[in-house]
Amino acid sequence: MKRIDEKTSRVKYIRALERFSKSAIAILKRDDFDEKLFRERVTKNLEILQKAEKTYLDNPYTKALEEFASSVIALKDRDTLIKEANLLDKLKNQKTYKKEKHKFNKFRDEF
Repeated sequence: MKRIDEKTSRVKYIRALERFSKSAIAILKRDDFDEKLFRERVTKNLEILQKAEKTYLDNPYTKALEEFASSVIALKDRDTLIKEANLLDKLKNQKTYKKEKHKFNKFRDEF
């Protein structure tokens, strides 16, 4: 039973982190970026993030997600936050890498 509770708390924490980061990324990438609106949204979503119990994360993507959230909370400048957000997206998209089809047919001789 303890393992199930640990898993559910981890899932809740990851979902809260993703919600927090997606909201921050959406505001950061807007053309009409407003620092005041950004700070308001961060403080609002920080309350939701703090409700989730912090758990140990071992996946590289989730660790990077947690680091990005801490950078947003520290209110770093916009350019560094956008760079970190792009690296986070790149890390997330690495999981969906698609293998090349018919890899072995390319090297097989016709003899």
